[in-house]
Amino acid sequence: MTDTSKGILALIAACTIWGLSPLFYKALSDIAPLEVLAHRTLWSLAFFALVLMLQNRLRVLWAAVSDFASVRVIALAAIMISTNWFLFIFSIQVGRATEASMGYYIFPLVAVLIGRVVLGEQLSRAQWSAIVLAAVAVLSLTIGLHIVPWISLMLATTFGVYGLLKKRLDLGPVVSVTAEVLILSPIAAVWLIYLHFGQGGVFGDDTVQTALLMTSGPLTALPLILFSYGARRLTLSTVGIVQYINPTLQFFCAVAIFGEPFGPIHMIAFALIWTALVIYSSSAFRQDKARRKARMVSEAEVVVSTKSSNDESAKP
Repeated sequence: MTDTSKGILALIAACTIWGLSPLFYKALSDIAPLEVLAHRTLWSLAFFALVLMLQNRLRVLWAAVSDFASVRVIALAAIMISTNWFLFIFSIQVGRATEASMGYYIFPLVAVLIGRVVLGEQLSRAQWSAIVLAAVAVLSLTIGLHIVPWISLMLATTFGVYGLLKKRLDLGPVVSVTAEVLILSPIAAVWLIYLHFGQGGVFGDDTVQTALLMTSGPLTALPLILFSYGARRLTLSTVGIVQYINPTLQFFCAVAIFGEPFGPIHMIAFALIWTALVIYSSSAFRQDKARRKARMVSEAEVVVSTKSSNDESAKP
């Protein structure tokens, strides 16, 4: 099996786990979202730390959290990802998984917009068209259902800002996420102690729920590791297209399994978003293809130049 095939399989596996994760968190609906989040944080830390220990990379983690400049960025990233995790868990428990899937659909478009506003990145006409269509989709839901899809917007925005912050960190995904949950773990531990000595936490009272809470760590870590493995072996355009498996499966869980309402207004909004994503993905694919072609031409010119120099130096 080629590296490309392995990368695609790893990416599909990661996005499938993420896409079906609503089923997991729906099984924890009897537990408050903050308690689930606290356990997810602590068990993720335990699993990630074990992975880094087996890879003999704990010193890299220590170096990351020892640098004050990095810690500030890591702390901000930790706030963004914990907010994102909480909103996702909350949306599943209160029957708004459709909004969650919409949030992860529009995330790439929000990320592009953040790049334009914060980093001054130039957008193509196709990218602007996709962003406008997504905005119309959100507006149609707001007017048609008389609600602001704030869960979708917050999920997309927190994940977009999280990605922006990660660009400032010269760390691998496993090390950076471990550092983030390490910073969050004291807060999570204090909250769980408060629950168990006050209102009464659920951990240890029920075997199934206890096992599920412990599984939240590997469920967080495994797809991230798979995604990282796959992304290193694939082009950016391929990663961008395959990752839509995640919100598509979330959407399927919300409508087909959880039975959440999906009327004409939802249909119009999602049709606009899907159209926007087709436009955006096509544009990204063309840009990635052009970059690879330019790189190949540049490499070929270097080879020719080197060969010519060698031929000249070989002359008597």
